Amino acid sequence: MILAKILCCVRFIVVILQLFRLKQGERFIFTAIIQLLAALCVMIGVSQKDSFHIASLRDGSLGVSFIVAWVAFPMTVLSGFMYLILRKHR
Repeated sequence: MILAKILCCVRFIVVILQLFRLKQGERFIFTAIIQLLAALCVMIGVSQKDSFHIASLRDGSLGVSFIVAWVAFPMTVLSGFMYLILRKHR
């Protein structure tokens, strides 16, 4: 999860740089790749959290961080695909 946060910060810097360097109509491919790698890191982090806390999952106490982690994964995937589709406009 820490690597996902680092990749999201790198993605923010890359977006700012690409806003000034991309020509009109080009896509944010590099930004999308970084964001999809961040989504992969979120998925790995969530699966590790699941494997370490199986006993608490059987008791039914999921916890807020478990739910937030599973919400974060589809959101990072969705934003990664949005960057693939997004083009630079005027």
